Amino acid sequence: MTRLDQPVSESLSSRSDATGQTARRLESREVPLGGIRGIVVHRSLPQRTLPMVGAWCFLDRFDDEEVGMKVLPHPHTGLQTVTWPVEGSIRHRDSVGSDVAVEPGELNIMTSGYGISHSEFSLDPAGSPLRGLQLWVALPRDVADIDPFFERHTELPVYRADGLTASVLVGRLGDVVSEATVFTPLVGADAVIDAGARVTLPLEGHYEYAVMVLSGTLEVAGESLTRGPLLYLGPERESLDVASADGCRFVLLGGVPFAEELIMWWNFVARSHEEIVSARDAWESRSIRFGSVEGHGGERIPAPPLPGVRLTPRRRQS
Repeated sequence: MTRLDQPVSESLSSRSDATGQTARRLESREVPLGGIRGIVVHRSLPQRTLPMVGAWCFLDRFDDEEVGMKVLPHPHTGLQTVTWPVEGSIRHRDSVGSDVAVEPGELNIMTSGYGISHSEFSLDPAGSPLRGLQLWVALPRDVADIDPFFERHTELPVYRADGLTASVLVGRLGDVVSEATVFTPLVGADAVIDAGARVTLPLEGHYEYAVMVLSGTLEVAGESLTRGPLLYLGPERESLDVASADGCRFVLLGGVPFAEELIMWWNFVARSHEEIVSARDAWESRSIRFGSVEGHGGERIPAPPLPGVRLTPRRRQS
């Protein structure tokens, strides 16, 4: 659950690496979820100049030891949610009947299609660490209105190189392919590189990529990257050299640049202002479009008011 209609302040730096290709560092921003007493997340996508990386259109990192996650039922359209806990457990319940505890190392991927609703609550006691990632993948037009469904993958394929292992959440890294259902060519991987290791990762030349560090320090594309920023790497790279003096855990995201212009507002991904208005009206009227999530006694998050202007697509800037 999020707000995407708020002003975005963005800090970035751009430089060319040793290959002559641009590497753009984009800072995350803090966003509260669930009100002033809710969890605070660090949002890396969308950015004002970079709304997407491939089909990846949203990236939050959560890192909390006090409040925990308490997100009541809320709706989604036109996207897939990818939940990846690093530490701590999350209970996921949705309107297609799913009720699962998602643990570190397990992938929770929910395809909203025409409409779904879900809730997310920490399972660990107050004061226990909760760390991880919440990502969205935009659905292309031809599948944006499919029936919703949910997948849970408890064992993920692993890409291995000398000094590095990477769990492949979705898509493909080298010859390692995830079984999670996706609808565009892309990759999402959680990698650990040993202290003192230097590794060359295989890339797809027609993909664009981004890297984000979860812990440690990573030397990549001429940058020394620590936890916080997102490093954007454009297409036409066949490989990527990564190294770490102290050992590092990082996430690699990538995919074919998304050809369609999208409107993202609140929890909806659409192609027009009218589609957003229709989805909001359906949620506020408790339409069967979004079903219901059991166990909350009818409690849910209301949609925020629409802005007083026509919603338009976010466009990337060079």
